Amino acid sequence: MRNEFTAVVERDKRWYVAYCPEIPGANGQGKTKAAALKSLREAIALILEDRRKDGLRGIPATATDQNGLTSCSRPSEE
Repeated sequence: MRNEFTAVVERDKRWYVAYCPEIPGANGQGKTKAAALKSLREAIALILEDRRKDGLRGIPATATDQNGLTSCSRPSEE
């Protein structure tokens, strides 16, 4: 899966600082623009991985994985 996000890069004296407005907390820094963007990519990956794990914690044991999508069977209504 490929996602595209906005990267804003600013120069702060000797450092470059990058952040992603779509993902709060995702930021990176480096002595070059490329290093700041690499750091930002790594931060985004870590945040999304954590959010995915957090989201999967509540899935019931009866759930099955269907081609990367998780589905749950609903209990019968009485």
